[in-house]
Amino acid sequence: MTAPSFTLRPARDDDSEPLAILIAASFAEYPNCLFEWSEFPELRRPASHFAAKGGKLWIADAPGGGIAASLGVAPVPEQNAVEITKVYAAPAFRGSGLAQALFAEALRFAQDGGYSEIMLWSDSRFARGHRFYEKLGFRRWPGERYLADVSATWEYHFRLPLPRR
Repeated sequence: MTAPSFTLRPARDDDSEPLAILIAASFAEYPNCLFEWSEFPELRRPASHFAAKGGKLWIADAPGGGIAASLGVAPVPEQNAVEITKVYAAPAFRGSGLAQALFAEALRFAQDGGYSEIMLWSDSRFARGHRFYEKLGFRRWPGERYLADVSATWEYHFRLPLPRR
């Protein structure tokens, strides 16, 4: 598939509803994976949330409205790492190169900040996402964590060491 031309932009706080719609739709693809607003307070003001953590959230707008994809990054100074979160792409845009373009923004953020790793946690049900992370060079670390959320989520931990510049 040829990568469509997308403009990536920083998230705004008024992206709250369309971002929640993207995430809820992604969750709905998996059995017993439920979106509950109360478990995502950061979505009420997504740009402010990431800015307060020293991070950034990028958005790709879908043609005709809504959000095609998102990816956020925030420093984890005590680990000299950044954590990526809110990695979602609408089904119509998966495999288009859009997720790689968003990841390139996160990689640039990490390298410009002098961090040595990128890390993430991913729902154990999101096997397609795990294959994407592994394609980017991430390795799954031992251990899992339980979130005790409405979906009874278990997450896997992935890490990507960054080369020194």
